[in-house]
Amino acid sequence: MIRVVIVDDEPLSRDELAHLLSEYKDMEVVGQAGSGEEGLELSLKLSPDVIFLDIEMAEMSGVELAKALQQLKKVPAVVFATAYPDYAVNAFRLEALDYLLKPFDEEQLEETVERIRSLYKTASEMPSKKVSRLAVEHDETITYLTPEEIDYCFREGKETKVCTGERCYSSRLTLRELEEKLAAHSFFRTHKGYLVNLERVESLTPWLNGAYQVKMRGGTGDIPVSRNYVKELRQKLEL
Repeated sequence: MIRVVIVDDEPLSRDELAHLLSEYKDMEVVGQAGSGEEGLELSLKLSPDVIFLDIEMAEMSGVELAKALQQLKKVPAVVFATAYPDYAVNAFRLEALDYLLKPFDEEQLEETVERIRSLYKTASEMPSKKVSRLAVEHDETITYLTPEEIDYCFREGKETKVCTGERCYSSRLTLRELEEKLAAHSFFRTHKGYLVNLERVESLTPWLNGAYQVKMRGGTGDIPVSRNYVKELRQKLEL
């Protein structure tokens, strides 16, 4: 797990970022702080791998905190998260890993997470115990599916759907939890909202702005592939 601390004097911004990061199974928000001083205390106490820093904060700014963090024995990677684009030059002078603008864009955050993963070479695909069956629901009936039967899973509002060639079922698990349970099988997160069974992929087609779509066997729908995952997906499909 990559340990994350969020430092921002706006509670809503902290909560939003923590929620977005919760969708990534290898990112763990271990602490939140509402000021630079509190962020420094948390960093000393928790030794996080990454700190998401607001810049405009009273007393100790994010830039001042970033400078202070460089004196620690374990220096965390810094990602500045701010509504002010004018600070970008100062951020990169401090060797920040990335620079996120508010309001947060999920595609941009995906790119940031990939940079963090590359930095720490996280073992996000460590082998885990194989799940033999998953409980899903349809018309108030509980059905048990093997992973091999599943084409893809996706998030629809507050519901998680698990789809086979015949129909889509409801699951009580989040997409992140399904991804963890199916990690030992041939499933791949093509997009923040989709998890695909690679064994059931029929074709990969260019779409918009560097993104792609995958078509599943049996014509069960076109699944979006974020441009950040296209290269890795092609490698996995061509093994």
